[in-house]
Amino acid sequence: MTDDPAEKAEQGKVPPPGAFGLLTDSADGLQDRARASVTRVGIGSNFWTDLYHHALTTSWPRFMGWSTVAYFVINLGFALLYRLCNARINNAADLDLLSLFFFSVQTLSTVGYGVMAPTGHMANALVSIEALLGMMINALSTGVVFARFSRPRAQIVFSKAAVISKRAAPPVLCLRIANARKSAVLAVDAELSLSQFVIGEGGYPTRIFTPLKLLQSRMPELRFIETLAHPIDSNSPLAMLNREQLDATYAQILVTVRGTDEATGQAVLSQHAYEPARILAGRRFVDMVSQDGQGNYLIDYRRLHVHEREPAFDS
Repeated sequence: MTDDPAEKAEQGKVPPPGAFGLLTDSADGLQDRARASVTRVGIGSNFWTDLYHHALTTSWPRFMGWSTVAYFVINLGFALLYRLCNARINNAADLDLLSLFFFSVQTLSTVGYGVMAPTGHMANALVSIEALLGMMINALSTGVVFARFSRPRAQIVFSKAAVISKRAAPPVLCLRIANARKSAVLAVDAELSLSQFVIGEGGYPTRIFTPLKLLQSRMPELRFIETLAHPIDSNSPLAMLNREQLDATYAQILVTVRGTDEATGQAVLSQHAYEPARILAGRRFVDMVSQDGQGNYLIDYRRLHVHEREPAFDS
């Protein structure tokens, strides 16, 4: 254990509890901290210059919603242009806006049923512009939809809590990961880090990351479940910090898992964070693997998050 946190703060290592004045150091505060939003100030809008990234990262309902709105607005805009320019469209009665809208839909999508057709230079000029725009939109939208479907995603599930087993010497911090797909994740690299806000030079809070050594950080494959273990020995940063100091520095245990999907050959990446309230001492995970009389194994993923008090801590 280290000395008093106030003394560490004077040395520029650890701020005292409540130094940032952001949240209270209570259990409710920890839960609020996990859900706290971050507002960025001083960064200009990059929506149009980074439209592709926004289209890939937004949710499916929002993507479909905005795509539908854009499709409607573009077709309505061309329908109004046809009407304002008095463009002659065969079988579009008296420049009826609804008929012109459906004509724009056929032109933009390059369907062209042939029932309605442009007549005259103005109408054909507008149709040429819309047809060119339609081909570009169709190509771009096809690429975005394909990219959203083909984007690699790791189906790696992390245990909701991390446990500290005190039966070993030294104690061991353990967390479980599971592969939710039938195909394995190959050449797996796992990384564990302690994230903290500390008072740096000039008295400003700075976020630092301290590596936490794992007993086994590289695995040839992740097919079912694995337990990541970090020994809390004299070299571990966790051995020098108590719960109050972790809370004071808004600490998190970050676990990052990288690998290659066996089925697609694509690199996959997944990350999870554990707040101090989710790190439980004197606990151990229950077994997920059982075997029947015929030698067949059963892995119960429902027990991934289940833990129990260690026997040495029973009352």
